[in-house]
Amino acid sequence: MSAVESAVILASASAARAAMLRSAGVAVTTAPSGIDEAALKASLLAETATPREIADALAEAKAVKVSGRRDGLVIGADTTLDLDGALYDKPLSLEDAEAHLRAFRGCTHRLHSAAVIAEAGRPVWRRVETASLSVRDFSEDFLHAYMAAEGEAVLSSVGCYRLEGLGAQLFSGIEGDYFTILGLPLLAVLDYLRTRGVLSS
Repeated sequence: MSAVESAVILASASAARAAMLRSAGVAVTTAPSGIDEAALKASLLAETATPREIADALAEAKAVKVSGRRDGLVIGADTTLDLDGALYDKPLSLEDAEAHLRAFRGCTHRLHSAAVIAEAGRPVWRRVETASLSVRDFSEDFLHAYMAAEGEAVLSSVGCYRLEGLGAQLFSGIEGDYFTILGLPLLAVLDYLRTRGVLSS
């Protein structure tokens, strides 16, 4: 295994994704891409891209940009929330988060988590995995108590919840991989890193 192959870089400032990789035994460094996600997303939406396609394209853009200036395998990742084909972004305020949660109430939405690995400025591997989450028909009292307990933590998640915390109470059913819900198709990433000799097989 060469020094280049042994270097794994996450093209993100996401502490959660970095923690997932490190907990799984990947020695990863982080290097935020600095891409204009809002502009790229707007352009893709204008081209009628689906939420799944947008997650994949954003992950690729991040990975390719960082790998153009850094040696090693660069992981770009992105997660989009899809409610009946409509794309939901992270809430901008607590009021925005409440509106999102009311929209999700009693419905099933999908999370598309994409990972693209790039090397020397080009993508060499990609995966998009989807999880379906059914939100129960919770009461307004529950919503107010939930928002009071979670506070600004809801602003860090596209779905306004942390499944590993109080957010679990929002759901009546979930189909899909836990890591996908947390924002990374981790098992598939680990499998590719084994094929490259970064992790032992």
